Amino acid sequence: MVNRKELDPARSPADAYGDRLRRSREARGWSQDELAVSMGYSSQHISAVETARKPPTSRFSRKADAVFGTAGTAESFERESRRIKQGVLLEGFPEYVGCEGRAVEIRLYNIGIVPGLLQTPEYARVLADSAVQRGAISQGQADERVAFLAERQSALVRPRPPMVFVTMDESCIRRPIGGSAVMDAQLRRLVEFASLPHVLLQVAPYEIGERRPFDLPVNLLTLSDRSVLCYAESQTQGHLERESMAVLPTLTAYHQLQGEALSPAASVAMIEELRKGTP
Repeated sequence: MVNRKELDPARSPADAYGDRLRRSREARGWSQDELAVSMGYSSQHISAVETARKPPTSRFSRKADAVFGTAGTAESFERESRRIKQGVLLEGFPEYVGCEGRAVEIRLYNIGIVPGLLQTPEYARVLADSAVQRGAISQGQADERVAFLAERQSALVRPRPPMVFVTMDESCIRRPIGGSAVMDAQLRRLVEFASLPHVLLQVAPYEIGERRPFDLPVNLLTLSDRSVLCYAESQTQGHLERESMAVLPTLTAYHQLQGEALSPAASVAMIEELRKGTP
């Protein structure tokens, strides 16, 4: 085969996935075009996954399981794709995301960067590529992060979306990420998001000073049984807390933060001023 890229399964989970997909296809004597027809993807997409240039999504992996008869088994492609995603995430975050997709209410607080659920693809890509440049993650892992974020954001457009409360430190909208074009698109996205009927977006201004109750990002989820979960993370690890005695003080602090933050209308006005380049 011309220009065949040889894979080293030991190099990364994405390479191992691509190598296995290729071997499974070739064991059946199928070309990439034939597999593409069976899975409903283009042959270019099949090639990109096989060579680890594109991370496998959950949907892609379910299609592969259906074609190769591995659905529900220990060797399922979907299970392998989940392991790939979890390999680039902090401890505790994969469990949090599973709960996030079922939550009826989501409360977010971020410092420094826009919360992931609200990031544009371009903003998310800049952050991921910056981590690559610092040597923190590989390019393949960066691609996996961006793809995984897109899957998370789909939870906000399901038929019955959760109520979303977002309180952002003012630094989230003032810190330049990716240049003026990326930031303008991101700020526009925030304004559009704030107009949705199931969203309440507020900016916590610098002026609240010591009255800001959190020094780290905090995520709170309310599930359909009205139980509340709290996810918080440091630079190196995340932790999902389920015990009500530990979670309720954080929920109270979040409500206090909302009381100190700008109103939704004033928050949108501040974002619009930044888009115009005024102080």
